[in-house]
Amino acid sequence: MEIDTALWRETSPTVRDLCELRETVWLNSGLRPAAEGLATAPLTAADVADAAARLERFAPYLAAVFPDTAPAGGIIESHLVEVPRYQELLGYGPGRLLMKLDSHLPISGSIKARGGIYEVLYLAESLAMKAGLLRYGDDYAVLAQPRFREFFRQYAVAVGSTGNLGLSIGIMSAQLGFRVTVHMSADARQWKKDMLRSKGVQVVEYAADYSKAVAEGRRLARQDPMCHFVDDENSQTLFLGYAVAAERLAKQLAERHIPVDGDHPLFVYLPCGVGGGPGGVAFGLKLLYGDHVHCFFAEPTHAPCMTLGLATGLHDRVCVQDFGIDSLTAADGLAVGRPSRFVGKVMAPLLSGCYTVTDERLYRLLRQLADSEGIHLEPSALAGVPGMGLVADYATGRGIDLAHATHIAWATGGSMVPPDIWQEYYAHG
Repeated sequence: MEIDTALWRETSPTVRDLCELRETVWLNSGLRPAAEGLATAPLTAADVADAAARLERFAPYLAAVFPDTAPAGGIIESHLVEVPRYQELLGYGPGRLLMKLDSHLPISGSIKARGGIYEVLYLAESLAMKAGLLRYGDDYAVLAQPRFREFFRQYAVAVGSTGNLGLSIGIMSAQLGFRVTVHMSADARQWKKDMLRSKGVQVVEYAADYSKAVAEGRRLARQDPMCHFVDDENSQTLFLGYAVAAERLAKQLAERHIPVDGDHPLFVYLPCGVGGGPGGVAFGLKLLYGDHVHCFFAEPTHAPCMTLGLATGLHDRVCVQDFGIDSLTAADGLAVGRPSRFVGKVMAPLLSGCYTVTDERLYRLLRQLADSEGIHLEPSALAGVPGMGLVADYATGRGIDLAHATHIAWATGGSMVPPDIWQEYYAHG
């Protein structure tokens, strides 16, 4: 079906603003009570609990092969930090702003260390158990033995990526012994390609955007019966790996004596590319906190694929290029032209809204965060920050008092950026 883009521009102010590359806020008129929205989802709290248990089983192995996970016993988790100087500098209020530093997650330094690593571990466990090499109750540290690396070398893993998912899949797969190929789009940073190659990962580069890298990776993987393709657009396994973050965050909030209830709403702002990472986190949070948590996706003005898919209700039937938007952005991890249909459908009744942000603002926020708090992120990871300044109308419309609200900007990547590259970002800001 051909999309009448001119008609959409004429009839939808949101679509018109997106096409004109304006910073845009879209509030979801289809938001339902959490219980209603969750009842229509294909996944449940039991699925998330199963994923959490699997990550616990793998913890001894991760602690053995990745020393930076050892202090946490092999659990891959990030800090939740207050940023009072930053909040004051930005002039945001009422309520308080915190940042969830997935930018500093062990192993691959981005939110993709959640879903990406989880899917590779899920695959490894399935194959080893099917072969009779591993059983529930075993100490998974045995997976570090050479015999397991030799076993996994029979198998291949492939993924299409703008960068960070490729890092997490590539590093984890190579460590286990899988043969691994990462298909990377034109907007992927050179340092990410170099790092993968240094780990023994095959990197295939494309002159086209993310969707082409994914499509070609999927096509080639189908030709090899021993190859598992990590489908960033549709994978429920990836999604569940991200969803585990919610219960971990809940513990961190409890440790800080930060309540989440009718009088103390929680607002969470998640940078969004194809949708899997933010979708999984938001899904997990809605399972835990229901109507007391309000989740927003944040996208670059040049690649607002999820906003476009949700605002039109057309999901993956539209891409930004259909509307003359180029998907060229400094926020390389978010440079996606077509959203995940799976995530869009799951989040349509659960997401509070979306907003877009210019590259210029991302760079400026990057510099201000470094100056005020000493935290170094990559441009895409700052997309969540403007959210706190944009939700007043949403709160007023729903009768939400922001006086005691907690706002969390999810910082999605940056700790692995080479210092000279980061200095370029800082100078640009």
